[in-house]
Amino acid sequence: MISRRSFVQWLLSLGFVGAATSAYAVAIEPLVRQRVTHYDLKLRRWPDDLHLTIAVVADLHACKPWMDLDRIQSIVRQTNDLKPDLIVLLGDFISSMRYVTGSVPTDEWSKALGALKAPLGVHAILGNHDWWDDRTAQTTGHGPTFTRVALERVGIPVYENDAVRLTKSGRPFWLAGLGDQLAFLISRRRFPGRRIGVDDLSTTLRKVPEGDPVILLAHEPDIMPRVPDRVALVLSGHTHGGQVRLFGWSPVVPSRYGNRYAYGHVREQCDLIVSGGLGCSIAPVRFGMPPEIVMVSITGARTT
Repeated sequence: MISRRSFVQWLLSLGFVGAATSAYAVAIEPLVRQRVTHYDLKLRRWPDDLHLTIAVVADLHACKPWMDLDRIQSIVRQTNDLKPDLIVLLGDFISSMRYVTGSVPTDEWSKALGALKAPLGVHAILGNHDWWDDRTAQTTGHGPTFTRVALERVGIPVYENDAVRLTKSGRPFWLAGLGDQLAFLISRRRFPGRRIGVDDLSTTLRKVPEGDPVILLAHEPDIMPRVPDRVALVLSGHTHGGQVRLFGWSPVVPSRYGNRYAYGHVREQCDLIVSGGLGCSIAPVRFGMPPEIVMVSITGARTT
């Protein structure tokens, strides 16, 4: 039979473990344990002799103290040091968290991102928070958002249902960017008939000639079941890997598909990489899901 003293000691130990875990999840993992996650992919619909490296920066959520200007500049330097062929920014540059000590002005974080450099350029899409925090866009029902304007001002093109043809070693491929799927915070009663998203997958892919290799950038991975198999690879963010991830499972995922597209490499009709992102949303907590820059290396599936 357990003694009263032993029971009290057990409760104190449990409380200490809980406090230590909470402190780690708030103060250590979101700020200190940043990593580079590598994926080496052999894609089924990709030229055998076209080797491409892509650095993925997703979900910065600029704010103080969790993602201040110094940290953004450090992420830029680390990404440049990876020397990728191209860099993609997958949206959510803005933070909507309550638990902040201050904001990072748009002209500051965008100028910092303007220092990103890669031979095939830096390319961006927008996320839901880039729309949600723009009151003018929410009222008028259209962009351009101030985030898009800021990125384009520093020379970073933003794709919303658009595509660009790129070439490496004489081999062409396409980079397509989907408009955000959750752009509007609206009530269907107040705005009957208005779509929540600005995404148009069919229009986006019509800009890519049939048979040409294409990579799709989509902030939310929930588009995946609708993506045709002509797409070689989808790159997404948004979920943050759930921010809390235990043994490959996340208890809360902002996706209608739960853990199906929560994080990492998924292979269905085409390949999908979901970045765990760099910042935090809702609350500044990460546990088992450190912030990450993703480095993707791709070749054709028949490459030996």
